[in-house]
Formats: sequence, C-alpha cells, structure tokens
Amino acid sequence: MAEPAPSLPPLREVVARHGLSASKALGQNFLFDEQLLDRIAAIPGDLAGKAVLEIGPGPGGLTRALLRAGARVTAIEMDKRCLPALAELEASFPGRLRVIEGDAMTLDHDALMGEPYAVVANLPYNVGTALFVRWLGGEPWPPFWTSLTLMFQQEVAQRVVAAPDTGAYGRLAVLAQWRSAAALAMKVHRSAFTPPPKVMSAIVHVEPAAMPAGVSVRILERVTEAAFGQRRKMLRQSLKGVPGALDALDMLGIDPQRRAETLSVAEFVAVARLLN
Repeated sequence: MAEPAPSLPPLREVVARHGLSASKALGQNFLFDEQLLDRIAAIPGDLAGKAVLEIGPGPGGLTRALLRAGARVTAIEMDKRCLPALAELEASFPGRLRVIEGDAMTLDHDALMGEPYAVVANLPYNVGTALFVRWLGGEPWPPFWTSLTLMFQQEVAQRVVAAPDTGAYGRLAVLAQWRSAAALAMKVHRSAFTPPPKVMSAIVHVEPAAMPAGVSVRILERVTEAAFGQRRKMLRQSLKGVPGALDALDMLGIDPQRRAETLSVAEFVAVARLLN
C-alpha cells in the first residue's frame, strides 16, 4: 500500500515565503491550482514507482502533483531562486525527488535518467519548442522516453496535432506524428497562471509508435524544412534545392504543383524513404 503523501503548505505560501515571482526572461508562469496540477499529473497514466523528468519546475507545483502520484522525479531547474523551495520538497519526499541545477537544453537527459522515463513538464515558453523537437528528433527509436506530457502555448499545441490542409499544419506536425501518436490532452485557461500569460495554453501528450522502415530522420527533417520554409510556394519550387526530391515526387505520383500543407504525413515519409 502506498504511503500517504506528506502534508504540505499551500504553494502560494511557499512562493511568498521565498519571495519568488515568475521571471519573464525565463518564460515562467506559475500554476497554483492543486486539483488542476493533479489532473495534469494523471495524463500519462499510473506513475507509481515510475521515473519522471520534469523541466523548469519553478517553485514545484507540478512536482508536488507528480510526487503525490507516486513518481520518482528528476527536476531540472536553472533559476537559483527556486532551489530552496524545491529543497524543502525534496526533504518532504525522501529519495523520491532529485533536483538538478542546470540548463535542460545542454544536458543529456537519457544519461541523466539512466532508465526509461516519462517527461511531464509545464515547459518554459522560450525553450519549449526546441526541447520538443530535440526529443522527437533522435535517431535511435523507440526513444528512452516513454511519453511526453507537455504544456505549450495553445497555438504551438495545435501545430503539434494539426491535420493536413489546415493553417496549423507544418513541420512540427510531421515531426510529432510520423512515428508517434500525438493528442491534445487538455486546454488550460490563462487565468489559471500567475501571472496570467497573454495567451491560452494546452497540454499535448505524445507516445512513441512504430517507426516506418527505410526512413532517415535527417532526410525527413530536410524535406519538411524545405517544403514548409516556403509554404506558399508549390513543391516544384520549394523542393528544387533538395537533391532528388522532384524525381521522388514524380515516382510517387505527387503533383509538384501542390503545396506542402496538402501532403499527408505518410506522403512526406514516402518522399524521405525514396531519398534515403
């Protein structure tokens, strides 16, 4: 039987006691609603005894929820101001929380975790997309992470799960969907945050799927970068700088007068496979 979670002071009280305020420069927005945080922690499924990586925990709101769910959490935080509050949380959950001061963009997450892990994070807005692309772009597949549950600006979240022939469909959708299943798990109103951001937020949940055979990540990235880099142009124009791409379109019977956003994920994969 799981041990009962220790009684913790309200998060607002912890933030006030440590004199913390959300840093605009670090893209921080704090969440205080414990019920909402518990709902976020439940999205990946049963976390009891599982390893979880959290990026940018801030004062530890989501960290608390993950610990309450039974996870073993490694939290990477670069804001020194938040470390004392996280240290208190570490003391309340002995052996269950490891706080690492550092920049998540420069650390090797797989080496740090040393075992399969879920990523659950209210990502700092200024590095969210870059981290997401990095997790999705690894050559080895399936990856070491078992799922990604990530808070983004709603506009970015919609780009991750977008379908072809929509305004939001682009490189991010292809990258997220060609060998993973991506879903919009929850929308979060701006009023839930302190301070409230200018935009709405949403949580995306991604799980790795089977990787199509004979496809190179790098080639797929190059094709989508060229195609969507000039998304208003026809493929015959946007892909002419990618050696062999126009021949691949011809072999696959894809009309070179189409635009990038009309191609399905499977069609992009087919082009990349021929170029491989």
